[in-house]
Amino acid sequence: MLMQYKGKVCCLIGDPVEHTLSPLIHNIAFQKLGLDYVYVAFRVEKSMLKMAVAGIRALNIRGVNVTVPHKVEVVKYLDKVDELAEKIGAVNTIVNENGKLIGYNTDGLGAIKALKDSGFHLKGKKILILGAGGAARAVAYYVAKEGPSEMVILNRGVEKALELSYKIGCEMNVACRAEKLDEYNLKKTLEEMDLLINCTSVGMFPNAEETPVPKAFLKKRMTVMDIVYNPMYTRLLKDASDVGCNIICGLDMLVNQAALSFEIWTGLKAPVDEMRRTALEALRRDLSWEKMLSL
Repeated sequence: MLMQYKGKVCCLIGDPVEHTLSPLIHNIAFQKLGLDYVYVAFRVEKSMLKMAVAGIRALNIRGVNVTVPHKVEVVKYLDKVDELAEKIGAVNTIVNENGKLIGYNTDGLGAIKALKDSGFHLKGKKILILGAGGAARAVAYYVAKEGPSEMVILNRGVEKALELSYKIGCEMNVACRAEKLDEYNLKKTLEEMDLLINCTSVGMFPNAEETPVPKAFLKKRMTVMDIVYNPMYTRLLKDASDVGCNIICGLDMLVNQAALSFEIWTGLKAPVDEMRRTALEALRRDLSWEKMLSL
């Protein structure tokens, strides 16, 4: 006799998704807690986002992570957005409550936890954020909550950067300015910064040799965080380490935000240590393979 499947499905939507560790770390977490859940990744082009969200409803998918380039655009297709995610203007987590899709944002809190765990204190510091997309919005909002003395947002499309800096300045009462991301502005700004956070996808697999910041612009003893986690040590982080910067990998932000998403979907405490260990093992395997190829 055929039995009806009663398990729950969660997924990631984005473009690209080939690099993602999300299925690995979420499926390990489900297994660890004995949950009848499964997590898969779907590549969704920009033009197909609306249909993909309709598919979430039709297939009764329980939970969704949203990655580039959909974090901002997806908001318009949801039934409700958490107050915090609405302020940020971007969603990276969706939960399906009986057909009602509710959006949240766990990116910013995940990034702040990674910074604090590394020993970096944001209060009174000068912060440079590269990018003005969905992840940058979330990170900027949470950074502003910590009371930095100054924030600068650089983005190739300066209009988006200006919009975000105005929002941060007005809503969070933090000195925040925006400029176009080019070599002149980058070099000038980095001379004064305590922390650089790369919130762009530059340097992500398979374009691991790319970097958003020339090595010569990096300043010894500043802290550099890259939210790109695959590869674990991006070109930016390798260069930063070479010149004496403190570095923070994107892996911790990935695990932190994933754990928060997990808890939204399941109502259970995520096995964070198991998720981090699994992700780290996977990235180390990739790193070992890269070293072999370079011999």
